Amino acid sequence: MNLFEAIIIAIVEGITEFLPISSTGHMVIASSLFGIHKEQFTKIFEVSIQLGAILAVVALYWKKFFVDTSRSFYLKLLAAVIPALLFGKLFDDIIEEKLGSPAFIAWMFIVGGVILLFVDRYFENKTVIDDEKELGYAKSFIIGLFQVLAVAFPGISRSAATIIGGMTQKLTRRLAAEFSFLLAVPTMAAATAYSLVVKDWDEGGAAVKGYKIILASPENTTAFIVGNLVAFFVAILAIKFFIGFLQKHGFRVFGWYRIIAGITLLILVWKGVIKE
Repeated sequence: MNLFEAIIIAIVEGITEFLPISSTGHMVIASSLFGIHKEQFTKIFEVSIQLGAILAVVALYWKKFFVDTSRSFYLKLLAAVIPALLFGKLFDDIIEEKLGSPAFIAWMFIVGGVILLFVDRYFENKTVIDDEKELGYAKSFIIGLFQVLAVAFPGISRSAATIIGGMTQKLTRRLAAEFSFLLAVPTMAAATAYSLVVKDWDEGGAAVKGYKIILASPENTTAFIVGNLVAFFVAILAIKFFIGFLQKHGFRVFGWYRIIAGITLLILVWKGVIKE
């Protein structure tokens, strides 16, 4: 991976991480077009640049995390993050090997897109909770179960799954989106830490920790640092855009985008432009 490729993938991550269109799917598409999606460093990079996106949420909602907060706030995030952490740890290798192909992601794009076309109408006049303090631990845990769908099926979108999960628990679109952003912090922090310091990556037949692969060359280290910086600034813009857009226009446009993107991706795979 060269620096240009790292910047493009980081821009993709920053834009798509908090929109209901799947950052994982878009990064796989980008790295596939570059022909680097099977490289170990690429796989580590696509997880580790989530650090930049995490810091974007913390920067925008720093009062929520450090000032206007309470123990119950952190316990709600803990209740919501546990299902994904357990599932991800148990099935990480299977998900990566069996479900990370561009064709599978394309179908998940389409399925998720069809669902988003009907979300606004289904939840119309069914949302009543617009304050995080009214959100209980049980509802937080259920939202966390929805997040498992995104872990289990790359291309579904963590953001879409958790926002819809929040709306099933009667959260308004605004609060559901904000809780999804906040939940991303422990979720992606855990995923990044696991990828960098816990998981053993196969590097030439040897088991190597992710952070060692990043530090193995100046090119890898530079890509990691620049990628996180780019993801940070782009994610801040994406979050600010999404909240306002979602309140005014809902999910429908994202549904059509996902369907068109999924069909396009299937054609690119069929034509051999993107390799499985």
